[in-house]
Amino acid sequence: MTGSLKDFSLQKKLFAVAIIDDDASIRTSTSSLVRSHGYTAYTFASAEAFLQSERLRHTSCVISDVRMPVMSGIDLQAHLLAQGHRVPFIFLTAFPEEGTMARAMKAGATCFLTKPFDGPSLIACLTTALGEGGGVGK
Repeated sequence: MTGSLKDFSLQKKLFAVAIIDDDASIRTSTSSLVRSHGYTAYTFASAEAFLQSERLRHTSCVISDVRMPVMSGIDLQAHLLAQGHRVPFIFLTAFPEEGTMARAMKAGATCFLTKPFDGPSLIACLTTALGEGGGVGK
């Protein structure tokens, strides 16, 4: 591996991606995909679990389901923005609703993907999210 490729690979490891979904199979497959592209991934079964974790302050990007019990992904995005955390969001949903998508995108979401989504689309969204001001939330 050349020095520049190795450096790029190490840089990707510095990005911590939080994957939040109440469906364990989605968490597992999304985490595997993200890790296979060289990123660090952490999974959470709920927005509340993510908010209570030590990973919150070190998250570079959030990949979240829209519909989850108690706190939705959209509500999580709004909560983080209200707290001053400017972290890129990628939303996943099995229920694509125009109003929900518009609200998420207006609040700064990078992508809004419909389940089932393909791996290259998610990785393209992740690359965009981390290239457009990605990094540890403020």
